[in-house]
Amino acid sequence: MSARRIKPSLYISVDIEADGPIPGPYSMLSLGAAVAGTQDADGFTAADPEQLTFYRELRPISDEFVPEALAVSGLDRERLRSEAAEPALALAEFSAWVREVSAGAQPVMCGYPASYDWTFLYWYLIRFTGASPFGHSGCLDMKTLYATKARVPLRAVAKGTMPRHLLSRRSHTHHALDDAVEQAELLANLMLWPGPGSGPVPD
Repeated sequence: MSARRIKPSLYISVDIEADGPIPGPYSMLSLGAAVAGTQDADGFTAADPEQLTFYRELRPISDEFVPEALAVSGLDRERLRSEAAEPALALAEFSAWVREVSAGAQPVMCGYPASYDWTFLYWYLIRFTGASPFGHSGCLDMKTLYATKARVPLRAVAKGTMPRHLLSRRSHTHHALDDAVEQAELLANLMLWPGPGSGPVPD
């Protein structure tokens, strides 16, 4: 198949905050997403990560939680029980948003690292909507992307070891939307980065 006949990929940076290590026994408490850019046969085009975004807080699905995990997000489970969205509604709204922003393209979830956020996101999508707009494997791990381009072992990758010009200037706040926007900028920089010794990412 010609590269020009393949649908473009729309990269969506996703960050979730949860109160434990795995979905089911524990709950996803918030979900943030930001469109990072599009890749087609001509290359990658970055988007303004603040232009197309999504954010919801979700009601807990169980009484179990890990205090240390909950403390990271700063979210109040009791407030979420009374004020946050039901997971089925929040995930249906998220799926509709993904379909809307990715019209004509194939959506790809991006995370740093993708493994944790994808585990919760995919489980919640299947559990509460029965389907995933990303399919079963439409995710990209930014740590793997950097390791491949930098030619370093995956387990050696941390934001602190990356060249500063690749990192977003935004703070990592552990608010799901803030972090999704921050990581959308990181993804765009990584996609445009030729590799070590190349200098700053071109504007």
